[in-house]
Amino acid sequence: MDLFSELVFRNGVTAKNRLVVAPMTNQQSHTDGSLSDDEYTWLVRRAEGGFGVVITCASHVALDGKGWPGELGIFDDRLAPGLRRLASGLKAHAAIALVQIFHGGARAPRAVTGLMPWSASEIPGDPEAPRAATEADIERVIADFRSAAVRAHVAGFDGVELHGAHGYLLGQFLSATQNQRQDAWGGSLEGRARLLRTIMKEVRKAVPRSFIVTVRLSPEDYGNAKGLDLDESLTLAKWLAEDGIDALHVSLWDAFQLTQKRPTVSPIPLFRAALPSDVPLIVAGKVWTPAEAESCLALGADAVALGRAAIANPSWPNDARTPGYAPKVPPLTAEELRDRGVSETFVRYMGKWKGFVVGAT
Repeated sequence: MDLFSELVFRNGVTAKNRLVVAPMTNQQSHTDGSLSDDEYTWLVRRAEGGFGVVITCASHVALDGKGWPGELGIFDDRLAPGLRRLASGLKAHAAIALVQIFHGGARAPRAVTGLMPWSASEIPGDPEAPRAATEADIERVIADFRSAAVRAHVAGFDGVELHGAHGYLLGQFLSATQNQRQDAWGGSLEGRARLLRTIMKEVRKAVPRSFIVTVRLSPEDYGNAKGLDLDESLTLAKWLAEDGIDALHVSLWDAFQLTQKRPTVSPIPLFRAALPSDVPLIVAGKVWTPAEAESCLALGADAVALGRAAIANPSWPNDARTPGYAPKVPPLTAEELRDRGVSETFVRYMGKWKGFVVGAT
């Protein structure tokens, strides 16, 4: 196995290589959730650069799930023209095109949505003061995810990724600290995982088997992902494989960091061992060079998702075929970023990242 060999998803769909553009917040789309030229250019430029799989930013499945301004939406049929355009643009360069679908839950601010946020439970001390989900909320969001997946299929995408990482709604239900429910949607891991698993199964039933369905998970606590246990995450990975996922995407933040719970062990071989051999494992986290990406494969990953490295190096896969390739690393000037198909909006957003944009505070 090497980076440029084909990646075969569980359903038999094949990507031309094992390099993935990670889903990244960029705030480049229109206020109403429709695709902008800036978002189109940013993603299609990476497909043109040789990435085998391109995953969009998190796209909200409902108006009350929107997490930030300029977020790509997939909550209404009126967004179909932009979705079709994006799917077509990505596939024109032989990339597998996936939409990451999500709901922000407690992380869908009232200032963005105009609506009161909700989550698995009320979260003490949370600045948004989300209310606890009702049965009607849960039934509705399951239907919203299902409809979003169908919308992606009709638009011509190759699949969807359910965003269960980074402490958004699905992660809030998974959390042992944020989910304090005493009904079937809380309590044990079985209850806390019920929403993600139900959505997974409903989406799987609603689309053809040829349509890829993946899930992204955070394995342990990090940042906004809270109340997660490594062994529970490994159990969840097994359950999701039973439920029919075509790949598992584990967001590690740092692919070379050992686990918190077992600090002598890498999470990559643990998740590889938890999954059947026909379910690919995608990993992401501070991978910049071909050697680093290859080392992830050596540990047991089947594909590597590049985030910031893909921003700085839109043609990373094509360029990495040259021996000795050294990708560009931060800091980058605003002009360099614009040359890489990044809009002023995204440049301003990246200005919050320490050391990424020259002159940013």
